[in-house]
Amino acid sequence: MSPSQRLASAINARPGELAAALCGFALFFCLFAGYFMLRPIREAMGILGGVENLQWLFSATFLAMLVTVPLFAWVNSRVPRRRYLDWVYGFFALNLVGFAALFQAGESVWGGRVFYVWISVYNLFVVSVAWSLMADVFDTLQARRLFPFIAAGASCGGLAGPALGALLVAPLGQGGLTLLAAGLLAVTLLAKHYLMAWRETRGAGRPGAPPSESPARPVLGNPFSGILLVLRSPYLLAVGAFVILLATASTFLYFEQARLVAASFPERAAQIRVFSLLDFAVQALSLAAQLFIAGRLAERHGPRVLLAGVPALVCLGFLALALAPTFTVLAVVMVLRRVGEYAFVRPGREMLFAPLDAHSKYKAKNFIDTVVYRAGDALSAWAKALLDGLGAGVLLAALAGAGCAALWGALGWYLGGRQPTRPAADAPQA
Repeated sequence: MSPSQRLASAINARPGELAAALCGFALFFCLFAGYFMLRPIREAMGILGGVENLQWLFSATFLAMLVTVPLFAWVNSRVPRRRYLDWVYGFFALNLVGFAALFQAGESVWGGRVFYVWISVYNLFVVSVAWSLMADVFDTLQARRLFPFIAAGASCGGLAGPALGALLVAPLGQGGLTLLAAGLLAVTLLAKHYLMAWRETRGAGRPGAPPSESPARPVLGNPFSGILLVLRSPYLLAVGAFVILLATASTFLYFEQARLVAASFPERAAQIRVFSLLDFAVQALSLAAQLFIAGRLAERHGPRVLLAGVPALVCLGFLALALAPTFTVLAVVMVLRRVGEYAFVRPGREMLFAPLDAHSKYKAKNFIDTVVYRAGDALSAWAKALLDGLGAGVLLAALAGAGCAALWGALGWYLGGRQPTRPAADAPQA
């Protein structure tokens, strides 16, 4: 057996799929390496503006999403699908160049707040569009086998990003890191062009595959088509509710992390080191799970085990935090939640979209991944602030988080079991 055949067998790829899987891996590697170079800067800037003001940043991010998503939906309906990423990533790369110039001018509280909101929009949007591409390129069975490995590219990028950031922040500064992130974003477009060509010969558009829409045409509709698709489809509404519950559990843990890091590590440099170490641990564990566990679980048991298992563990983690509200317990639960999301929940969630039409993959999915997710962030941020205002400490918030995680797991079990038998019955045309 040749080395390429051994590698294909290791990642569960069939003949002719290895190059595309590696290309998808490389796309996510570049995307996440750039983002994770900047993430510790974002987290420190969030603390700079005051932990007590984080809910305002979450609300501002949601409002920014309300403006951004219709704008890009309009672009999506005007340019061919195969060129959509060129427009989106080109726009964000120019934004990064602008922030590099801003950082060179000096640090400010309001500049930090603008960057915090912008990168929160950037992160969700570029990742959502990348997964839309993957759901477009690979058919349902290919997605089930290959998405966990492709998601491992994000974990490798998440490992490389903090390491590069730590090594280069002194010589390059924040502005230099931002320019490097823009360059990595440009590299992802090379991978995108290969994948769209491969789609027509061996992917979802290959001869003999189930019929699919041509990527040479735009995804027709108006800027609000994604909202209408979700509102008309019980299936997509359930996916949206799943995302809101995921965001709620994540936000509750995020606020506790910010509070405990600010209290335990008052110096900025120490905060950045803590965030970088947490990111490194999350990506290393995620990579191991993606390479050796998630793909085989999905092929054998379907998305259900990926979508329901992690919320159950997070529910137990919230209960542990209620009993022992320390930074150590919080760090373990936070790492568990993020590893579970990256290695299991995210690939499982993307499998739900693989059988659907282009309108669902691009417009409805982007609306759910961005506006719905950030709406869940904003609502849960204010709910967390309200619970903290009641003076009950961590206990009440942890119990509320456990309840949300239990509902999240139940909905994941429902969606994972329903998707293989009725893949697109509820996906309406725009």
